[in-house]
Amino acid sequence: MNSKFLGTGVALVTPFKTDLSVDYDALNKIVEYNIENGVEYLVISGTTAESVTITKQEKKDITAAVIEANKGRLPLVLGIGGNNTAAIIEEIQTTDLSEIDAILSVSPYYTKPTQEGIYQHFKAIAEASSTDILLYNVPGRTSKNIEPDTIVRLANDFDNIIGVKEAGNSTYQYLQILKNKPDDFLVISGDDDLALGVTLAGGSGVISVIGQAFPKEFSEMIRLGLKGDAKAAYKYHFRLMDVIDYIFEENNPAGIKAVFEALNLCESAVRLPLVPATDGLKAKISAFVKGF
Repeated sequence: MNSKFLGTGVALVTPFKTDLSVDYDALNKIVEYNIENGVEYLVISGTTAESVTITKQEKKDITAAVIEANKGRLPLVLGIGGNNTAAIIEEIQTTDLSEIDAILSVSPYYTKPTQEGIYQHFKAIAEASSTDILLYNVPGRTSKNIEPDTIVRLANDFDNIIGVKEAGNSTYQYLQILKNKPDDFLVISGDDDLALGVTLAGGSGVISVIGQAFPKEFSEMIRLGLKGDAKAAYKYHFRLMDVIDYIFEENNPAGIKAVFEALNLCESAVRLPLVPATDGLKAKISAFVKGF
């Protein structure tokens, strides 16, 4: 099993200044904050990074900035996905991936392919990539689930498809994948609320949103889960339960950015069509952070 992705990865936000330009100073602070507090790896340009409203040049600059801030200390995952298979392959082949340990590739959205279409999409990507691939299943955003049989089929057929970030918020689906996957295939939770339970059931940890705001506590919870120490791990889970609900109450990443604002790590600004968290939600989040 690829041990570099055991534990807690964090889906980094893209911090913005009030004029909505990228705040690289804040990005550096967030990266350092997470490394200092014990997360196992960093994920660049996922959904939480507002990747769909980031320009190609900004993506290159953000990736370079994270690589520079990381200084080789943690493994890095880069989001390269979408619904145009040929364009994804072109991006993989024209991007310098020498500092990237794996690609996170989301299932095609909007086009709603069949399971065979999803399989062929990832088959083409796997055959074109010299870098390891983590599948990303998030049917709430793509409106098409990657069925467990398709995930297991891809896992068995391609050595460089090393795992899945599963974010369907279905315990049953997690268990189906865990039951039938190859031994060395990573099942990574993409649901913060289910992450500990999935880890205890045999999962490999999490790619977390809230983990980047409370990296010390969240990553320790997952480490305890990997050891099978449920009682100690759930003490952390119960402390974090309310804020996990808060950050997804309106939209992601407006919620997590409101947490970062309360922690004085970055502004709460997001790019349209997202809007910042409401004053009511910010008040709840601020009260949680002060009391944590």
